Amino acid sequence: MTRHVIQFSGGIGSFAAAVRVAKRHGTDDLVLLIADTGIEDPDLWRFADDTSRLLGVPLTKVSDGRTPWQVFHDKRFLGNDRITPCSRALKQIPCLDWMRQHAGPDDSLVYIGIENTPRDRARIPAIARNWKPWQTRFPLCSKWEPARTKQELLDEARALGVEPPSLYELGFSHKNCGATCARAGQKQWLRLLEVLPDRYAHAEAEEEALRAKLGDVAILRERRNGVGRPLPLSELRRRHQAAPTLDDAVSTLHSASRTEVQR
Repeated sequence: MTRHVIQFSGGIGSFAAAVRVAKRHGTDDLVLLIADTGIEDPDLWRFADDTSRLLGVPLTKVSDGRTPWQVFHDKRFLGNDRITPCSRALKQIPCLDWMRQHAGPDDSLVYIGIENTPRDRARIPAIARNWKPWQTRFPLCSKWEPARTKQELLDEARALGVEPPSLYELGFSHKNCGATCARAGQKQWLRLLEVLPDRYAHAEAEEEALRAKLGDVAILRERRNGVGRPLPLSELRRRHQAAPTLDDAVSTLHSASRTEVQR
């Protein structure tokens, strides 16, 4: 008997992976394993509960007990798009601990819901290494699975009677940590500032507390005159407030690098 463990992030990719695994293997030995980072969007949990009801499989929730900001303080390191100690501490380690206790590598498979894009497919070798000795499967990237756009996956969920997480409707391509993921780029942070300003303000305050503790660090970076430098959320906000549109703000952020290329 093989246990089929879905690494369920609460996103549309892991939803689609769970549906495909359930159709192929049934749900008797299906596990929806989800890690609580402490700052997820409330509608993610509604979506997770709806998925659980659709499949008839309870959520298996694990938690470190800290938020990403607490991890950054404890590690004395502010996460960014290259290094995210929060992901390992709050997702990987709790999930691996659960797997060691409940789903041994000899009789369990781990399913990851990354989407079938060149960028995501490039992540497969590293993900597989991180999960060893468990074997990993990527249902949406199977050679038998036709590539689907994110919109097609969202439509698929609705056709099954499950409304996708609301952050997608607000224009976010990813909804990790309530759209305040350290891996997010400038465009997503600007979108957060526009549609969820209170959430942005909280992240900005948390980053400022870490800057006071650690020095000139920031989640984001930019290049000016060929030199990389931290770009604090407070500075990004001030630039945005001086620009009439999001596109103008993004243009302003990159104007220096474009000028340098033209030279």
